Order: sequence, then structure tokens, then C-alpha cells
Amino acid sequence: MALALKTVGDPAAITSAVQRAVRELDPALPLFDVKPMTAVFNASMAQLSFVILILAAAAIVTLILGAIGLYGVMAYVVTLRTKELGVRIALGAQPSAVAAMMTKQGLTLTAFGVGGGLVLFALVARFLRSFLYGVAPSDPVTLVGASLMLVAIATFASWIPARRASRVDPADALRAE
Repeated sequence: MALALKTVGDPAAITSAVQRAVRELDPALPLFDVKPMTAVFNASMAQLSFVILILAAAAIVTLILGAIGLYGVMAYVVTLRTKELGVRIALGAQPSAVAAMMTKQGLTLTAFGVGGGLVLFALVARFLRSFLYGVAPSDPVTLVGASLMLVAIATFASWIPARRASRVDPADALRAE
């Protein structure tokens, strides 16, 4: 049998009075494990909170690795296209246009990734219902927020190599083999 009491003040202040009242009603009843409801609630949610924390950490690591991967691909593309970018700048292309072109290529890769992720999400969304509380699997605010965050991080990861591409010296690029 469990007894739950609602208090206005500190639950510890009335614990002894409640124990005396219960003993007066039935002295044979054992009284143990007296704790506030917040402690009971936190204990019941501890495992779920830990799983959510681990999943959040995994998501952050995945996001960082994705940004590093996109940066690496874009840096490699810039390295491969150094000569071409030097020729473009030598022929009069604005460095900002070269940077925009390279950033656009990174965002194109990101668009395919986000699109593929949304398609995959649409396939598995119905299985996620049992893991979510208070949020629908197809919550548009969450989907748009996550997609925008991915696009923002990808823009930054693409912009760094694109900025380097815009600073290519045409003479050095044409001399390089």
C-alpha cells in the first residue's frame, strides 16, 4: 500500500506528523521509504533520461562528424579544382562568385542528404511513436528546425573551403601541376 499526500510547504516538515497519524490508525503498518513525489518521479524517469542523454550525445557527435566530412569533401574538391579556379579568377571571375559557386556545391550535397534523410524518416516514422512523449513523430516544427540546423552547419562547413578557393592566386594555380 502506498500513501500519497499533497503538501503546500516542504514535505520533510510534515513527514513525522504523517507517520504518527498512520501509527495511530494502525500500529502494525510498516512505514518506510518516505520521499517526496519529485524524487519518485525522477527515479522513474532516470533510465529514460539517461537514454535521451546518450542519444543526444550520439546526435551531436554525428552532426560534428557530418560537418567535418562535408568540410573534408569540399576541401578536397577545392584542392582538385585549384587550377580551374585560378583560371576562372584570371579570366575575371569575382572571388565572391567563386566562393558562392563552391558553397552552392556543398549546399547541393546537403540538400540531397537532407532530402534522403526526410525520405528515410517518412519510412520509419510510424515505428518512432513508442519512443516519443508529447511530440508527434511528424512534428513539422522539429523537422524544419533540424533541417535548418543541418543546412546552417553545412553552409559553414562549405564556406570555409569556398573562402579558400576564392583566395587562389591565378599565377600560383597555373604554375601548379
